[in-house]
Amino acid sequence: MIYRDTGQFKHSYEKDQELFPISQDRWGIGVILLIAFVLIPLIANDYWLQAILIPFLIFSLAALGLNLLTGYAGQLSLGTGGFMAVGAYSCYKLVTLFPNTNVILLILLSGLFSAVVGIIFGLPSLRIKGFYLAVATLAAQFFFEWLFGRVGWFYNYNDSGAIEVPVRKVFDFIVTGPTATTQVRYIVVLSIVVILSYIAVNILRGRIGRSWMAIRDMDIAAELIGIRPLKTKLLAFAMSSFYVGIAGSLFIFTYLGSAEVEVFDINMSFEILFMIIIGGLGSVSGAFMGAAFIVLVPILITNLPLILGIPINAATVEHFNFMILGSLIIVFLIFEPHGLAKIWSIMREKLRVWPFPY
Repeated sequence: MIYRDTGQFKHSYEKDQELFPISQDRWGIGVILLIAFVLIPLIANDYWLQAILIPFLIFSLAALGLNLLTGYAGQLSLGTGGFMAVGAYSCYKLVTLFPNTNVILLILLSGLFSAVVGIIFGLPSLRIKGFYLAVATLAAQFFFEWLFGRVGWFYNYNDSGAIEVPVRKVFDFIVTGPTATTQVRYIVVLSIVVILSYIAVNILRGRIGRSWMAIRDMDIAAELIGIRPLKTKLLAFAMSSFYVGIAGSLFIFTYLGSAEVEVFDINMSFEILFMIIIGGLGSVSGAFMGAAFIVLVPILITNLPLILGIPINAATVEHFNFMILGSLIIVFLIFEPHGLAKIWSIMREKLRVWPFPY
């Protein structure tokens, strides 16, 4: 009886088009943001922030970017890891070339470089789609792995072949580098993810998002009603690559600190693809749910033998990790192919009529 829209009347078009029409949703989001921005930095230790929350937020942003392209625009991509590498290496070069510039601005600017590259590799989508488009984006993945691994200019000719994040400050707070605190890095990542998620939700509710969904559902019919496939598909690739590129730069600058190009291999692309499949294609909340599933379940499986006191070596735990995670993915796809977001949607509909069955 608490969660329902009965009695919540709208007196203007603006109120009727609100992002969260039910007041309980607005209060719930406010509480979640309050906990995320205030409570968690105060009570969470370094392990929770560095090993769980920061990678969860970064992968959520990457999954959101891929969901814009695959879930909403219907363009299958297997090159997400490569576009993350473009963002990471672009940010690294910008930071070394312009050491006095705000690093957060450079992180956002690296997304623009990734967007331009995404447009270039999105050109084949004008002639091919489905499996053939996936192969084209897979070729982009392998190309970027080769490029950033062989051309020394991208990693400043470091003997190890890795990029190492320098120390940078924003408003006298150390944001990147080995001396940056986990609380500051968490706040930076959380702020960027919240702002970009809000922008994505509003884009999807507007003309651009509806054009993407029209192309996804039936591209020929969409073209007949005046939607331009060239502009719509390339914009989808640009927006997706922008989000993914920022996620890649955050992955290096706020999480790993230093890494080689092998971090952004094909396994990274498949992991992010699994996130949106498990979370739900065509759902913003599904990107976060899928990222939470992929990030948290392996941690739970790894630590469960220690909690239960079962003597087992790390290699066996790693094998069990792959087996159990793969089995859970199959189970979810069998019983709820629309992902965790659909389960959450059904729960919300049940709550709106509770205690009545329908």
